[in-house]
Amino acid sequence: MSDSTTLPRPGSAPQTLANPPGRGPASTFGCYTFNLEAMQQRLPRPVYEAIYATIRAGQPLDTGLADAVAGAMKDWAVEHGATHFTHWFQPLTGATAEKHDAFLSIDEGFPIESFTGSQLIQAEPDASSFPSGGMRSTFEARGYSAWDPTSPAFILFHERGCTLTIPCVFVSYTGEALDKKTPLLRSMKELSRAAVHALGLMGQDVKRVVATLGAEQEYFLIQREFYDDRPDLQVGGRTIIGARPPKGQQLEDHYFGAIDEVALNFMAEVEAEAWKLGIPIKTRHNEVAPHQYEAAPIYQPIHVATDQNQLLMDLMRRVAKRQDLAVLFHEKPFAGVNGSGKHCNWSLEDDQGRNLLDPGDTPESNVQFLFFLVAVLKGVHRRSGLVRAAIAHSGNDHRLGANEAPPAIISAFIGERLGHILETLAEGKTVDAVKDEVLQTGLEVLPDVKRDNTDRNRTSPFAFTGNKFELRAVGASQSLAMPVTYLSVAVAEALDDMSGRLEKLVESGEPWEDATLAVVRESYRECRQIVFNGNNYGAAWVAEAEKRGLPNAKDTPAALAVLSEEDTAAFLDRYGVFRPHELKARHVISLESYSRALEIEAIQMLRMAKTGVIVAAMEHQRLMAVSIQAAEELGLAAEEQKAELAHFVDFVNGTFRGLNAVRRALRDAPEDEASQERARFIADHLKPAMEELREACDAIERSADSALWPFPTYHQMLFQ
Repeated sequence: MSDSTTLPRPGSAPQTLANPPGRGPASTFGCYTFNLEAMQQRLPRPVYEAIYATIRAGQPLDTGLADAVAGAMKDWAVEHGATHFTHWFQPLTGATAEKHDAFLSIDEGFPIESFTGSQLIQAEPDASSFPSGGMRSTFEARGYSAWDPTSPAFILFHERGCTLTIPCVFVSYTGEALDKKTPLLRSMKELSRAAVHALGLMGQDVKRVVATLGAEQEYFLIQREFYDDRPDLQVGGRTIIGARPPKGQQLEDHYFGAIDEVALNFMAEVEAEAWKLGIPIKTRHNEVAPHQYEAAPIYQPIHVATDQNQLLMDLMRRVAKRQDLAVLFHEKPFAGVNGSGKHCNWSLEDDQGRNLLDPGDTPESNVQFLFFLVAVLKGVHRRSGLVRAAIAHSGNDHRLGANEAPPAIISAFIGERLGHILETLAEGKTVDAVKDEVLQTGLEVLPDVKRDNTDRNRTSPFAFTGNKFELRAVGASQSLAMPVTYLSVAVAEALDDMSGRLEKLVESGEPWEDATLAVVRESYRECRQIVFNGNNYGAAWVAEAEKRGLPNAKDTPAALAVLSEEDTAAFLDRYGVFRPHELKARHVISLESYSRALEIEAIQMLRMAKTGVIVAAMEHQRLMAVSIQAAEELGLAAEEQKAELAHFVDFVNGTFRGLNAVRRALRDAPEDEASQERARFIADHLKPAMEELREACDAIERSADSALWPFPTYHQMLFQ
């Protein structure tokens, strides 16, 4: 795919140098994307200007220009070796979908390469087998994938060629959103409208505001051979049995440590390929747990960032397979060590490139910043249930509130300085200017280090971190689309409310600065209970949050209940994000996905326990009994051995009790797969039964002959 240099490594096959000397990231960045640079080179000027206006200003695109765009896109792709094109979209499975068609056509009996504007604009994949939550019946199969011109097309390579890949939305024959991107684009439109209106009241001539996003992606890497021998990892992405090793992350020696060479080679190849696809990966480092890592990009508009995060995960899986590794995105692949999240750094930027959440040097006098800061707090406070629902799924239930990730209570951290400013305003007092602080290191040779406006709070689910908010509660395997959709529309609602108040004050003759501060003061008083700058992991916070009236939906079935509330449906319908039946469908799909995921894990757990754990346990038990019998026949005392065997037999009996408990829970679950009742039963009965069975299996692993154990252990997977 690119120029390369072979660099041998002791004890391994030759490695390909991802970026040879003299070929830095900028030299190949975006070379496999049909971006603005490629369009400018290949499109007639009027066509390019129309596309540019669509991408940069959100203006509608004249579909009459599609033939010119399609022709240029096809020529560019064919020059890179593409033989096929595909519409690439994000159905409600949470993954991506694609159907490939060749550029080949027959014209009067002669083969030609063709790609028309109509083929670019829309395609008709079969929608019958995608989740629809009852919106579509199997016999009503038609769906449409429709080109999103604001997200650049790209080329994906495989061993025998490459494919032109076109980001799209996916809708039904009757116009319902069957994907995660359509509602995201709808929320962006509403957020821009609300923010532009607010800025206009403050005298700002702004035509468009976009939410930006940088998503830190956490993941685990293990050897492929271990993954291939763990059916639970293959089926569900996590180890449903497995004893914790003596050493995990207790010594805190992995976080930001020197990156192991195997992982570094993986990262280098992923980054090189990501840069070519226009994914601006910036940061890489070790995470908290052994074999856990993180990749972080530069900010992009939220829909582009969402597309690129999905593409990045697919790319990481491909690279891992090529390097005989397996990449794990599950939120809790290993019990007892840190789980994985996807920290969403979210901000607002106007069409002049100004960050609306940048406090500047004097945030106490930056009334525009304070207005938008409080609007975000107000939106999240008002719609915290939706934010919680967006991060709810079976994998994240293992992580949230486990002293490694924020609890299920949605709160916001804004830091001491901003907290002081807003509390002072709320009390009706004047805020004094605060001088920037320089850290006192005690070392004169070091340059001055300026203290930020806020500290970092790793325990907060929604933390202000300088010029953005970091939604830390999103799970590593999840699509970014729903969390940022709900966040964006919640902020749009808050901006509309605050702008309405501001408009009345300005019309009454009050200067806009004074009017803005008055609205900030009043709005903050209404949402201040969501602000918490302390330790979210502590038990005291749970009690305090209850006093403040903040909801605490502790698991997925509880969190999803908000989607069935009339107020939620009315709100999302009013803002055009979901029609009521579209929202109902997503509720049904989410419940169904939760129940099915845990049922699949339970069935796999039964199989592993019966065909692996118990077989090993019985053989170990037999060998112990034979050994004890032999000792007694020789007249040797074996009381301690008998006690140990009796202890081991208790573990085996516990495994059988756990098997029966899991079987009962699967048998007794309510029949309707998509019901709240079934999800609640599974959370309350199946999960505890699985935990009981796991405890017994893990006890056997810690006691049985390691040579008999049928699965790779935590020690092997995390330390080899």
